[in-house]
Amino acid sequence: MEDGDVRHYTEWTPRHINRSRYKYEDESKETSTIMNLLGYGPVIRQKRIEALNEWDRLWNAHCFDGVASSITAGSKAQGLTCVFESDKDMIYVLPNTMCLEYGFDESTIPDHINVFKMNTQSCSAGYCRLLLERSASLDHPVIFNSLIDNGHGMILMSSTYFVEHLKNFYSSFRPAVQYPHAGPSLPWSLGPYRNDRVVAIHCNCRVILQKWASRTRHWPPPGIIEKVIAMRAFVTPIGFKGSEFNHVEWRICFNPAETELVNNLNDTQVKIYFILKMIVNDVLKPQTKEITSYILKNIVLWLAENNPQTLFYPESLFHWLHEGLDILRIAIFESQLPYHFIPERNLMAKRGHDVEQQRVLVRSITDMINEGPRMLLRLKKVRHAIVCHPEPLLWYSKRRTELELLKLEYTNRRLKCFKDENFMMYDFDIIGKALAVRMSEILLEVLRRMPFEGNSVNDLMVVREMMLS
Repeated sequence: MEDGDVRHYTEWTPRHINRSRYKYEDESKETSTIMNLLGYGPVIRQKRIEALNEWDRLWNAHCFDGVASSITAGSKAQGLTCVFESDKDMIYVLPNTMCLEYGFDESTIPDHINVFKMNTQSCSAGYCRLLLERSASLDHPVIFNSLIDNGHGMILMSSTYFVEHLKNFYSSFRPAVQYPHAGPSLPWSLGPYRNDRVVAIHCNCRVILQKWASRTRHWPPPGIIEKVIAMRAFVTPIGFKGSEFNHVEWRICFNPAETELVNNLNDTQVKIYFILKMIVNDVLKPQTKEITSYILKNIVLWLAENNPQTLFYPESLFHWLHEGLDILRIAIFESQLPYHFIPERNLMAKRGHDVEQQRVLVRSITDMINEGPRMLLRLKKVRHAIVCHPEPLLWYSKRRTELELLKLEYTNRRLKCFKDENFMMYDFDIIGKALAVRMSEILLEVLRRMPFEGNSVNDLMVVREMMLS
């Protein structure tokens, strides 16, 4: 068994607890209401999802042959975060290139597509090597510069060379600020906008998805399962940490499928995910950078799959939040958490926690579980909402929501005004100008009220970033 593997999905199942009444039901319901006021309710999430889907459609409509199409992924695609609240994860799909599982008939793939075979032998679960099977057009420089001979007559694509080529390519992009690559990602920022850019290759993973679909489960429903099976997967240029062949390994990812699943979680499940993220950012991050939102997302997906949906409702929020924290605590202690789509892949492998770090993290999580609802006072945003008088909170929430909706529409309106692939822009139409005027009015209204709430900010752009973060 490869280092980093886990035994099998059936040997790791979150415990199912069936109760007629949960502890802290009143506090759970109140917390759910507060999360709505903070911008984490179902209505605003759906508006974000629709706006980002439209943005992707408009952006790709401007792309021309040979340019990678883009897909928004992560928290932005799932409607989980406001405009400036976190990085925007973008996947750029390399054109005219595809990876296939063994057994897939490549003759069904159009002749102009480069075909690689996914070799998973001697790779940790969830990783593969890409063997060149059919070269149609290798004129794309990132492919040409990433091919290597393995010394046994086979041509592989190096994930290390792939990232290095892209890093050099994007380094000259101005005025954006480029940052050192983090795994497969090439981060960049422009003002308050922070982006994680990953260039990926489309792959066919029907066997893996069929295995995922065959599990006994409470969720998702059959219609969503069928939709997920039909979705495309990707390989991204990052090998398993510590592997001898790290430089030629690629990670298998299911970003569109993950987005579909998260978008079909119910409101309570999504809020559990939000609060877990806040706990990691506000409480655990000073102690470790290794507990990522991706780990938390998988915990929530396992909870949803293994328990009846009827048990997740506003009054049960704290019960399931404690269950999620308990799974995280065990995962840290045992260094083991299965990936939702490929349970044999251990998300906690090679996280670098020594025994003392594990002990400190486990103790911190245990303390929060024992605190019950008081744990929320550790979370900056929630704490401010709890201590705030209801009237100012309601007033601010209404204007923050309107500002975000206007900003989403304004961003898409700008993209509609691009007239060619060079992104030359027409003047805004009357609607775009009206959106800008109303956003300025809201910012001025908030700015004028801030001194009465004990805040001395006097810059509209600072107010905008605060409201949309």
